[in-house]
Amino acid sequence: MPKAKSPRIVELEQLPIELAKLLKYEGLVATGGEAKLLITEGHVRVNGEKETRRGRKINAGDVVSLGNEHLKIVQKDASKGV
Repeated sequence: MPKAKSPRIVELEQLPIELAKLLKYEGLVATGGEAKLLITEGHVRVNGEKETRRGRKINAGDVVSLGNEHLKIVQKDASKGV
């Protein structure tokens, strides 16, 4: 059995973020329309559960999965910025 792929850490300053926007921002989809379609058809999971609401608010600690891509969302510390 293949080992599960470790989630990619995604640091964001602005949380929460809508699920569809996150997918587009991280390059998992090319357009907002593609994100909407994949979400409403049940291809996206949040914390292991199928999510069909494109406006679902994603927060620090959430893990978003689409296919073999897994994103772990963390709050970026704005005080460490440039």
